[in-house]
Amino acid sequence: MAKKNPFRPYTANAEFKELLGTYNGNKVNGLGETALRPPSMVWWTPDMADAEFGEAQMWFYQQEKPDEEMTQLRHQRHQAVAAELPPVATDVESASSETLAQQLNEFVTNGDCEMTGVTRLKPEWIFDHETTELPTVVMLGVQHDYEELKHVPALQGGKDVTRQYLRAAVASKKVATWLRECGYQAEAVTGPMTGKILMIPPALECGFGELGKHGSIINPEFGSAFRLSAVLTNAPLESTPAREFGIDDFCSRCRVCENACPPEAIAPAKQMVRGVEKWYVDFDKCIPFFAETSGCAICIAVCPWSLPDVGEGLAIKLARRAERLNGTARSDV
Repeated sequence: MAKKNPFRPYTANAEFKELLGTYNGNKVNGLGETALRPPSMVWWTPDMADAEFGEAQMWFYQQEKPDEEMTQLRHQRHQAVAAELPPVATDVESASSETLAQQLNEFVTNGDCEMTGVTRLKPEWIFDHETTELPTVVMLGVQHDYEELKHVPALQGGKDVTRQYLRAAVASKKVATWLRECGYQAEAVTGPMTGKILMIPPALECGFGELGKHGSIINPEFGSAFRLSAVLTNAPLESTPAREFGIDDFCSRCRVCENACPPEAIAPAKQMVRGVEKWYVDFDKCIPFFAETSGCAICIAVCPWSLPDVGEGLAIKLARRAERLNGTARSDV
């Protein structure tokens, strides 16, 4: 039996709904569309004065009662995002793709981030109001402190979300700076505000994991408890391969995040979104609760994969299940 949800039944705040008006985020996201197309900005606009949903997003910011630590974290993140990058060096460093990959991995070794990956940029990942000529995406992942994250949607958990967005922003600027000093074009992209590209599709493509039912990435190392940033570049880095762990099958049978979601925004089956069948969270159900709590993250925190030291064991079990279903056996697990 599922644990009783303390936030249900949920009724959306009337003031927020009035500010949102007729804005339909699912339509903007392309729910039900069968043709591939670039994404449109649905939330996290940097310019709230011009966006259709700008007043509603401002209401979101007004709900939080930050303490001194949260205020400082946000200030530091804003500084990191605004930090200028150095000019691109005139001379291009004659390093092989293997050497560049090793140097990129040093950002993990040094603790700037916990994951790196590389993939070629696809047109359908670029927001329809943006352009870029840079062909490659370097993805970076920073891990949450689960002991802090588990308190969401309370402020204690929210502070760790902000803390990791800060780390992600700093990491992307460091990587972009390194590439520019090597003579390559590089542009940092970091959240939560909308940047040039979607973050999750290239992270899936470069091996960060698989998409979960809650609309976030899951992998055995960090579950869903991590945040993303990126660097667009023309550096000759080789793509890293996508990885599968059987998470798709797991999510089709698991209902933990569904049951935990206060506004019941997580669907039990995949849906078509801009020409791709995938797990999708109903934006118009999700955003009122998200706004009231200044960011929710409950689905990420309750995901079984996010629990410390659980994911790798789950991956082994899923591999064994797949082997049984395929009528094969392995001797190394």
